[in-house]
Amino acid sequence: MNWKANLQVLDLEPGDRLELTCRTCGHVRYLTGETLLARKGAAQLWLYQVEQRAKCNQRGCGGPMRMAMPRAGETSGFVGGIA
Repeated sequence: MNWKANLQVLDLEPGDRLELTCRTCGHVRYLTGETLLARKGAAQLWLYQVEQRAKCNQRGCGGPMRMAMPRAGETSGFVGGIA
């Protein structure tokens, strides 16, 4: 199981963003919790089901999408060493 199977659309806050990247052409688009909750019948879906149904909206592509949830704030690289 992964995080997509543990979260439903109802669990998202309206401001949460999901990043969808096309596996074919690399086009990136974002979905918010607010837009997903506004769709009829989408509130009960698990996030893996949303990912399975998502298709690329670039002209002539229509490829499958990969979902990620970007974190707010800065990311930092590993800083470590021998003490």
